Amino acid sequence: MLRTHTKGGFRARTKLGQFAVHLILAVIGVTCIIPLVLIISSSFSEESDIATYGYSLIPRHFTTFAYQYILKVPSQIIQSYGVTIFVTVVGSITALLLMSLLAYTLSRPNFIFRKQLSFYVFFTMLFSGGLVPWYIWLSQGLQIKDSIWSLILPYLVVPWYVLLLRTYFAQLPEEVLESARVEGAGELRIFIQIVVPLSTPALATVGLFCILMFWNDWYLALLFINTAKLQPLQYMLYTILTNAQAMAANPMSTGIRMPISTVRMAMAVLATGPAVLAFLTVQRYFIRGITLGAIK
Repeated sequence: MLRTHTKGGFRARTKLGQFAVHLILAVIGVTCIIPLVLIISSSFSEESDIATYGYSLIPRHFTTFAYQYILKVPSQIIQSYGVTIFVTVVGSITALLLMSLLAYTLSRPNFIFRKQLSFYVFFTMLFSGGLVPWYIWLSQGLQIKDSIWSLILPYLVVPWYVLLLRTYFAQLPEEVLESARVEGAGELRIFIQIVVPLSTPALATVGLFCILMFWNDWYLALLFINTAKLQPLQYMLYTILTNAQAMAANPMSTGIRMPISTVRMAMAVLATGPAVLAFLTVQRYFIRGITLGAIK
């Protein structure tokens, strides 16, 4: 009887502990979701309500004026989405391929120039060639100014991501790779058939960083893009916000009181929605990539 009572009490305490953990995690999850709900709600709110009452989870007076202002020319938004999607997909795949190949080469102890090349990659993290030489090289040397490739090429190799992948590749069991070499497999085949499947968490994590980097970039468009049809989404939204702020600073010229706060929130919804979906897609690999590195 005593043993049964002890087991029952232990199970009750275990269930109570699990319930407490789930409750805490649920509260944390709701707390993280609240800012997103505030952004969406504010984008559909009146500017006067935000100025008077502050941000609220439910709009006091529902309006779509901010979206109507941003989507005044729908074809422009659609075209910018297309440019950003193309740059993100092509840039992320190409960057991940190049950086993983370079990282795998640097992780092999039998590569004779491993230390020199690793130092070269690391050195670029400490010192850069400067903005002016970099701009001249891309615009005049490579002649990619006002081209879609000017939004892709500068970010194809990020030294920090290369070093992250190199560290992960170096921790792979050498016995597995050596056995593949004994069977006659070349380095490229080993990389594709063995290294890539074993490194899915690390590759997915770096891939997510690349997606966010290409999707959120507007700086390259500011420097190299002059044609409206090549403007990515972030740069186009930045231009719209700048124009709205100029109109709000001089309302007498247009006779319209420009809702800057709601326009800014609507831009955040339009710009971050696809990025959030991308994060949810690779979330489990992202978490595994962090935890595996910590455990090893």
